[in-house]
Amino acid sequence: MPRATTGRVHQKKKKKVLKDAKGFYGARSALFRTAKDARRRALQNSYIHRRKKKGDFRSLWIMRINAAARICGISYSVLIDGMNKAGISINRKMLAEVAVSDPAAFRRIVEAAKAA
Repeated sequence: MPRATTGRVHQKKKKKVLKDAKGFYGARSALFRTAKDARRRALQNSYIHRRKKKGDFRSLWIMRINAAARICGISYSVLIDGMNKAGISINRKMLAEVAVSDPAAFRRIVEAAKAA
């Protein structure tokens, strides 16, 4: 049986792929075969980067904490070690938020970490 290439199902699939590839550069948004490959690659990358985003945010929080800690005269690693010894358990996301929004509270955390 020959392969049907003009049927309704095929056209719907083609339309769906080209709709997803809208905005891609050059032939990747216009030609079905190229668009299909570009879309597959885009979906793969979006899956990978959804997971990578978690690490990116953690890096951002660590940079912010380190910058605020150095203003208070202590390095990031010494701060985290001091916090662990002092029994202060704040995750990096909240600690970065405190460092940005409430420097006085962050300074008190640093002092407690230095004492320990």
